[in-house]
Amino acid sequence: MSGLNVPAKKDGAIDFLALGALVTRLDPGIVPFGFADTYQVHVSGGEFNVAANLARCFGQNTAVASAMVDYPIGAKVEAEVRKMNVKGIYKRFKHDGVRGPNIAQVWSDRGQGVRAPVVFYNRANEAAAMLKPGDFDWNKVFSSGLRWLHSGGIFCALSPTTPEFVIDAMKAARKAGAVVSFDLNYRAKLWAANGSASSASDTLGRIAEQVDVLVGNEEDLQLGLGLKGPDIKSADKLDPEAFYRTIEEVTARWPNVKAVATTLREVKSTNRHLWSAVLWLDGKRYAAPTTELDVYDRVGGGDGFAAGLIYGLLEGREPQEALNLGWAHGALLTTFPGDTTMATLDQVQAFAKGGSARIQR
Repeated sequence: MSGLNVPAKKDGAIDFLALGALVTRLDPGIVPFGFADTYQVHVSGGEFNVAANLARCFGQNTAVASAMVDYPIGAKVEAEVRKMNVKGIYKRFKHDGVRGPNIAQVWSDRGQGVRAPVVFYNRANEAAAMLKPGDFDWNKVFSSGLRWLHSGGIFCALSPTTPEFVIDAMKAARKAGAVVSFDLNYRAKLWAANGSASSASDTLGRIAEQVDVLVGNEEDLQLGLGLKGPDIKSADKLDPEAFYRTIEEVTARWPNVKAVATTLREVKSTNRHLWSAVLWLDGKRYAAPTTELDVYDRVGGGDGFAAGLIYGLLEGREPQEALNLGWAHGALLTTFPGDTTMATLDQVQAFAKGGSARIQR
């Protein structure tokens, strides 16, 4: 673990700070949107989900820095953040009663069997897209200590100012001695929507210069960072070799990156996946087992993996154990409704060690 230099746990310090947009996800379950008349509302966000998982399941002191809108939907979101034991650090916006600024909506159903899930967005006039450098005093935020800072590609794709906001925070976090991680989560449609499609790889490359730990599969690495890499379309979804070959390009260009991790998933049907994960850390390769998942709701599985992995690294566990914790927690998260965890640490540790689904009496 020598390459990461994770700061020691300290009273009052933030173990993990997420930078990202808070959203509501409207979920009609297995009913297609055109036929649905009821929806579950999940409070979500790729970066927030990791903070929520780390707090609820893994007992870490976590926070999220984001935009908050002072209207009823904002109140709902704030309440859910508190319920997950995550500290909210907000730049506040007033809603004009008509157009916003808004908390974004993500519409996502579960699909079923051969019918794939459907996801689309309403991110018009989103408050989080307005975040920019200078909105937070990072020295004040980090004054009691910070161990790990995390952000992601979806947030950075929202506007031209959000990547600068992230880079500014990452520089401050590195100065404070924290580990910095980034989930590439490359979404071409989001970069195109804000007019930054042609510069996305350059922007993400600038972010990568500040990062210790990258999360993303070979497609994220190649498309997000503009790498050539091997042919990802012909690669076996569970074979990590294409991922490892792409890492060689990553570390040659960004020698500051000390770890890269990803889940490996082969989708047999909406509800039946093969699931594994791999980690490259300080030049060494680690692979998790492959298991078959009966998926209830796949949204958040990758964030669940990131949370378990980061917990292991924060706690100084051996790399293989940290990877297995991420793999196990991500697998368990797909068995719950919603985007954040309902797992216990005991369940995660048991599954990571090879536990089964036998009834616990």
